[in-house]
Amino acid sequence: MKTTSQHWVWWKRHLVVIVLSGLGTGLLLYSRAEWSTMHRWNRAIGDMSLVLVALAMAIGPMSRLWRAASRYLPYRRELGIYAIVLALVHATIILFGWVTLDLMRLFGFEFHPQLQQYVMVNHGFALANLIGIVALLYGIVLAVTSNDFSQRWLGSSVWKYVQQGTYILWWLSVLHTAYFLFFHFLDYHRATPEPNWARWPFVALVLAVVLLQIAASTVTWRKSIQPRGGRARAS
Repeated sequence: MKTTSQHWVWWKRHLVVIVLSGLGTGLLLYSRAEWSTMHRWNRAIGDMSLVLVALAMAIGPMSRLWRAASRYLPYRRELGIYAIVLALVHATIILFGWVTLDLMRLFGFEFHPQLQQYVMVNHGFALANLIGIVALLYGIVLAVTSNDFSQRWLGSSVWKYVQQGTYILWWLSVLHTAYFLFFHFLDYHRATPEPNWARWPFVALVLAVVLLQIAASTVTWRKSIQPRGGRARAS
């Protein structure tokens, strides 16, 4: 059973991530005031979801590089949960606002009135949305099992194996986002809407996470070989 102090810490983490999500989404909305309402909300919520996943991915390697960062390790659970909550809202906006519940349009098809059938008009849109759906479903599994009950029920080893899927979720989210930032409107004569300012901040965010992971892995590797090196010199 959790004590009152533990409950407060738990609620505090949730509150911090909720406030962070709200402020970040608000800033992203404000930065695209010239866009249509649907696209503003769609991109702002989707981008904030990716930022939360990036933060969750960065905390682990940061804690191995700087001991003081270890205090933020518990936040990974809440960051992941609210990233999926935002991703669900993002998917809902697409279903109702972009493809208007026409699932064929979600996979790149449009109805051709002369042929009286659906035809494929955007292969990239289909692939990107398929990646997004897989990421969302995988993320839901991670979010649903991000609790102490699931950890006890699944067992520590199985639970850790499931939660390691965060890396899969991260790269699926990166691929999904990269398509809409760089490729989706290349088939048109001009960008619609105007080119997204988030392109290069997105690249910087991904590179930052990758570099943190490489640096942390390098430090861990160097520490792992030091004892063997010391014994070898002693012998």
